[in-house]
Amino acid sequence: QVQLEESGGGPVQVGGSLKLSCTVSGRFSDYAMGWWRQGSGSEREFVASLNWNGDDTEYARSVKGRFTVSIDNAKNTLYLQMNKLKPEDTAVYYCAADGSIGLVHSSPRYWGQGTHVAVSS
Repeated sequence: QVQLEESGGGPVQVGGSLKLSCTVSGRFSDYAMGWWRQGSGSEREFVASLNWNGDDTEYARSVKGRFTVSIDNAKNTLYLQMNKLKPEDTAVYYCAADGSIGLVHSSPRYWGQGTHVAVSS
């Protein structure tokens, strides 16, 4: 019913920028989306989320002020603009979706396969 596919990951230097995309397919309404990430040897952690209308957002403290999550409803695409990247941002980034921002923040039901971001020092 709902499928998520990320793109845009790759290598980037410290202080650089990347923009990740997540395309949503399938029938779905009144849901929220977001991004999680998992670094080597680390637990998967929440990064950012928003509602489908795009007027309510949440960010992890570690990325607030550097990352921006947005959505293009017409294109069914979620974005994560990442600026001032740090080595600790290196991780596999996952697109996620569920019925509310709270659920996306805590335990989202739907996941993409992930896209790798490697920040070199």
